[in-house]
Amino acid sequence: MELLTGWLTENQVLCAWFTSIVRFVFPVLALLILIRTIRSLLTVPCLPEVWAYLTLPNGANQPLTHWENILGRGSSCDVVLNYPVVSRQHAALIRNENDTWTAYDLNSKGGVTVNGKPVHDATPVQYGDVLAVGGVETVLLPLSPEEKAKRRSSRRRSRPVSPWLGLVLLTVFQVLTAIQLIISEGPDASPMIPITFLCFTGVMWLYFLVLRAMRRVGFEMETIAFFLSTLSLSVTCSSNTGALFKQFLCVVLGLVLFLILGVFLRDLDRAKKIRWLMAGAAIGLLSLTVVLYKLGLADPKYGAANWISIGGISVQPSEIAKICYIFAGAATLERLFRKRNLGLFIVLTGVSLACLAYMSDFGTAAIFFVTFLVIAYLRSGDWATLALICGGGVFAVLTMLSVKPYIMSRFATWGHAWENASVGSGYQQTRTMSAAASGGLVGVGPGEGWLHNVGAGDTDLVFGMLCEEWGLIIAILAILSIVTLAVFAVRACRAGRSSFYIIAACAATSMMVFQTCLNVFGAVDILPLTGVTFPFVSNGGTAMIASWGLLAYLKATDTRQNASFAIRLPSRKEDRRNAQLSMKRTEQWEGRYEED
Repeated sequence: MELLTGWLTENQVLCAWFTSIVRFVFPVLALLILIRTIRSLLTVPCLPEVWAYLTLPNGANQPLTHWENILGRGSSCDVVLNYPVVSRQHAALIRNENDTWTAYDLNSKGGVTVNGKPVHDATPVQYGDVLAVGGVETVLLPLSPEEKAKRRSSRRRSRPVSPWLGLVLLTVFQVLTAIQLIISEGPDASPMIPITFLCFTGVMWLYFLVLRAMRRVGFEMETIAFFLSTLSLSVTCSSNTGALFKQFLCVVLGLVLFLILGVFLRDLDRAKKIRWLMAGAAIGLLSLTVVLYKLGLADPKYGAANWISIGGISVQPSEIAKICYIFAGAATLERLFRKRNLGLFIVLTGVSLACLAYMSDFGTAAIFFVTFLVIAYLRSGDWATLALICGGGVFAVLTMLSVKPYIMSRFATWGHAWENASVGSGYQQTRTMSAAASGGLVGVGPGEGWLHNVGAGDTDLVFGMLCEEWGLIIAILAILSIVTLAVFAVRACRAGRSSFYIIAACAATSMMVFQTCLNVFGAVDILPLTGVTFPFVSNGGTAMIASWGLLAYLKATDTRQNASFAIRLPSRKEDRRNAQLSMKRTEQWEGRYEED
């Protein structure tokens, strides 16, 4: 390393030329990486898949395009039965992973029967069985072998773009970033810079190679995450080289959490069993922080007492609580088909918001509240209930301001940053806007900026650092990456296998998008500066781990062939056995149908 730094010292003109040229190379590489990846992700055909049919009294076959289907008279039902004897939401017909179906009575007046037997609890429904809803008879029919073959063929045709070109370009991007950071450090460059980036690139390649060896495809989300994580390592190196390797370790921990959570989500029954554990974990993490803060053991940073120091390492429990909160809220939906009740989830949200408000972490509290609204709407679809909840939220905020009037002072500079350029958040925001403007389209180069010298420059104000060092083009691409994940989640809702995946993905992307908006718009004084991080980009180990954890919920919604590891990939032997079993079931049903 000494030889390298010595050579750089002797060839400063060459280094200056390298920085001048690479500033224009970075946006080109970023565009090549992300445009190809984003286009592949947004062109995924998210058409509803047919899993079975219900024969209606008029002889029509109603396709079942979800794993959970509501049957009733209401227009919002998946299967609309417009008969006076049918309740608005009468019954639920749920598909299991092994292609079996279960019927539930949603406390209807007319009742539900399967082959004449009343349904009181979870009741299996076989193909060919008569499912009567309030006396209105329907018959569950399977897909024909030809339809199943067509569905498999359709999935194969929607295979995503090959990841290798993007991976090579991203590797070049990382190598050039490491070289530029070494140049910016000059003679004092730390050997941890090349070591960290070498390890990071190695982990990235190992991940892709192992999953490809396991016949997995569709790595667009991971490519976006690795790209943003590269920016995070650069930001961390610019502000504190000593924390660079720690940030890399947090990326690795986040990747491990991403894999573990994705594999765990394969079994929805298992996920439902631990929903209370996850709810307790969310409350426990936040309550623990409050208790430690009360005891003087929590570290207030930038006005919020939501940090805990363990062995010299700062941890932000509220970031991990986000993952638990979404898990608990989405998993609770599975009980919706038997009991439509938001009460327990509202209690969970209220306790979480109270803890965050007590810690003065109002940015995270706002993120939790918006996420709650998304989950509550997807669970209930009731705008009146949401309006009532929002009214209660406004009342709670006004009460908090009256009890703690000093909180209002934190928002006093909103829209008046330049008038308060020497004090409070106005100082930070004006410096952020000045630094962002100085970066232009291509930036001054990684490690060459000065905004990292301002407090929270690499966390709450990281958008300004991106604009200053990387340029407006890459800063916008970083935002576009988060928006792309959200658009994919919304589009995937149409073909989602389970409501758990759909709600968890929409909640996770809502959380990331809203958090990005607070970070970006707060840094440039469009919104109040609330002290939240930019997902995947800001310097912060816990925030990085949480971002990868949230990404697992999105990965679980991917319905492309072999794309989501949340869906167990059967072996070739199992594929043949399942095909034979499916054909046998179809033949049995056809035999029963002919006898009838």
